[in-house]
Amino acid sequence: MLATLRTNWPMYLCEAAGLGLFMIVAAVGGVLLFHPASALVMTLPDPELRLWAMGLTMGLTAVLLIGSPLGKRSGAHMNPATTLTFWRLRKVAGADVFGYIAGQLLGGIAGVGLARWLLGEALAAPEVAFVKTVPGPDGAAVAFGTEFGMTFVLMSVVLRVSQNRRWNHLTGLAAGTLVALFIGLLAPLSGMSLNPARTIASAVFAGDATALWVYLLAPFLGMGLAAEVFVRGRGLRSVLCARLHHGGAYRCIFRCSFGMAATQPACRQTSIAGEPALNPWTTTTSS
Repeated sequence: MLATLRTNWPMYLCEAAGLGLFMIVAAVGGVLLFHPASALVMTLPDPELRLWAMGLTMGLTAVLLIGSPLGKRSGAHMNPATTLTFWRLRKVAGADVFGYIAGQLLGGIAGVGLARWLLGEALAAPEVAFVKTVPGPDGAAVAFGTEFGMTFVLMSVVLRVSQNRRWNHLTGLAAGTLVALFIGLLAPLSGMSLNPARTIASAVFAGDATALWVYLLAPFLGMGLAAEVFVRGRGLRSVLCARLHHGGAYRCIFRCSFGMAATQPACRQTSIAGEPALNPWTTTTSS
């Protein structure tokens, strides 16, 4: 385990930087679009329009991060639920699960901390509140169901796109589009998390852990169910890698059978727990 951590720590740092940048953009967007003293609030008085603007901002941020050198190196999980889902799919080693989740948590907290330093008290205003995630007026049960449903749909789409050689390069666009739609349509119900590390990062500074269990549990269950449905429909052998984007000549640390394609020399095939490595070219799948 220690050898893996020493070798793969740059990937954990990429995960930290990715979620940290995401949180900084979320904080800046929150202040610009919801702080009462912001010029944008006066320009766009309709809160629904501002919510859609926030959705477009965060969706585009997700697209850019997944397609960035940071995202291509680490696989662009930026979410403990995503990492654990790919671990359940036997594509991530146990030591890397620890490193990835630690990086995501620390990166998210560092991102909100840096945003607080840059934005000052504006980020702490009640209308922004460190962009924390808390249930809407319909309560925690509705928030849980909404978070569960969103993460189920998100992971279902991510698996179908990221594990397809023809469409893999569009994973970021697919994920970012869903993030934008979820924020615009469903954020008032759930507070919009999808990501335990994202919620924890804001809660640390807001000092508000209201219904934290919703945001810790629902993403794991939603993504886990999506993985179960995918595997039952296509088989475990159709899961090729835990990277969301296979562009660029970056070393792949996962149990990867994606790189058997000649166009992806950077990925290597790795056996799983002593079993023979899977050969996707001899496996019949619908991907």
